[in-house]
Amino acid sequence: MRLDIEGLAADAGTARLLDDIRLTVDSGTFVGLVGPNGSGKSTLLRCVYRALRPAGGAVRLNGDDLHGMDARAAARLLAALPQESSAEFDFTVAEVVGMGRHPHRNRTAADDRAICAGAMDRTGVAHLADRGFLALSGGEKQRVLIARALAQRPQVLVLDEPTNHLDIAHQLDVLALVRASGLTVLAALHDLNLAAAHCDLLYVIADGRIVASGPPLDVLRPELLADVFGVRAHPVRHPVTGAVQLLFDLLPTTP
Repeated sequence: MRLDIEGLAADAGTARLLDDIRLTVDSGTFVGLVGPNGSGKSTLLRCVYRALRPAGGAVRLNGDDLHGMDARAAARLLAALPQESSAEFDFTVAEVVGMGRHPHRNRTAADDRAICAGAMDRTGVAHLADRGFLALSGGEKQRVLIARALAQRPQVLVLDEPTNHLDIAHQLDVLALVRASGLTVLAALHDLNLAAAHCDLLYVIADGRIVASGPPLDVLRPELLADVFGVRAHPVRHPVTGAVQLLFDLLPTTP
C-alpha cells in the first residue's frame, strides 16, 4: 500500500509547525524521516496516524484520504508506534498486544491468540506474556508495543523513534524485523547510521520543511549534515554491507 503526503501543513496556535510537506512511501518500502530535535518529525507523524488534524494538505493511502476514513477502517490499514506511550492500568503483556486486534470485526478468539503469539515471538517478548506492562523496562515496553502494532496486521506502519530505550542488539533486531515485514514503513529515526543501514529512502526535515530526499548515500552528505545538524560528518562504508556510515565531530569554531 502506497502512502502519499501532499502539501501537508500543521499549526500550533499562530505558529506554523509544518509547511508544504510532500513525501511518498511506495508499497513495501522503508522510508526514514530524519532531522534535528524540534524540526517537525513527530508532528508530521502525528498527522499521518491521525492524532493531529492537518491545517492543510492530505495524507492518502492508495489515493484515499486517510483523515476521511472512519477510525476502525483507518486502523485496519495503518498502525503506529508513537514516541511516548503510556498506560494507566497494569495490563499484562498479552492483553496489551491483544489490543492490536480490536479494529478487526470478523475475528475469532483462536485467530487472535495465534496472531498475538506470533507477534510476540517475532519481537522476543513471548516470555513476558503474563507480566504486568508497567513493571517492564523501557526496552521491554518498546518491544511489546511493536508486537501490538504487528498484531494489528496493518499494511502501513508508522514509527516514531522505534529504537528508543533499546540496547544495540535489540535496535538491530527490531529494524531488521520491520524491514523484513514487507509492510510500507515510515519511521522517524534519531540515529543516522541506523537510518542509513535500514532505509530505502530518507527525507530530511528542518524547520518544518523537507530539505532533502533520496537514497541514504545521496542524502547524508557532509555539507547537508553540517547545515542541518551542525556537525562535521565523515562518511565511510560498512565493511560487510557496504552501507554508508558516518563518523562525527564538532564543526570547527571560527576565532
